[in-house]
Amino acid sequence: MVTAERLTQSRWARARWLILAPHPDDETLGAGALIAHAAAIERLGGVVFLTDGTGSHPAGTPRVAMIRRREAGQAIRRLGGGGVRLYWLGWRDAHPHDARSVAFVRTARILGALLRSCRIDAIAVSDRTEAHCDHVAAFELAEGAMRAARRRVTLFAYHVWSANPASVRRIVTPVMPPGRRRHALRSHRSQMSPVLGNGFRLPSEKLRMPGNDTLTLRSLRR
Repeated sequence: MVTAERLTQSRWARARWLILAPHPDDETLGAGALIAHAAAIERLGGVVFLTDGTGSHPAGTPRVAMIRRREAGQAIRRLGGGGVRLYWLGWRDAHPHDARSVAFVRTARILGALLRSCRIDAIAVSDRTEAHCDHVAAFELAEGAMRAARRRVTLFAYHVWSANPASVRRIVTPVMPPGRRRHALRSHRSQMSPVLGNGFRLPSEKLRMPGNDTLTLRSLRR
């Protein structure tokens, strides 16, 4: 079993981070404590959302994408990242591009350019072991962006629906007040309530989030 390192005592203590979330709400569920910590020390380069989030409700439900953008912005502010830039890649929810497609390669290059322009040292993304296709695609896109970046960037994975493996190198973020994280998650009202009618609902147990994030090291570019 590999012991997790404290982020603040690791080589990434002063890293500049980019968070890549498959959907609005994954940023809080998987990397909320990292966002809070990196924003507090002014080392958060941005938060990128892969999809428009519209797959959470039946086709034809009005204003889903706009509402989910607004919810995500509020969640980031509640985590302490009010001045952080948010980026939207606009992929169709639950219909990720194939990794060999022109659209995928183009998006990887766009994200790679972002890694360069924002001087990113580490990227945190949903893990490749996640069950949802968008979560896996986000991980693959992060790998593609790192290849396109022409910059030393370390890849870490966070875990929303998968278990954190104990046999690989991990880092643990500082603890944030759990109530603050729950407050941020409740920003995603479309996922927590029937405000938009019938649609996806986050399980209530997801409110029981830990105070910190454990990130799995997936790729280290020296």
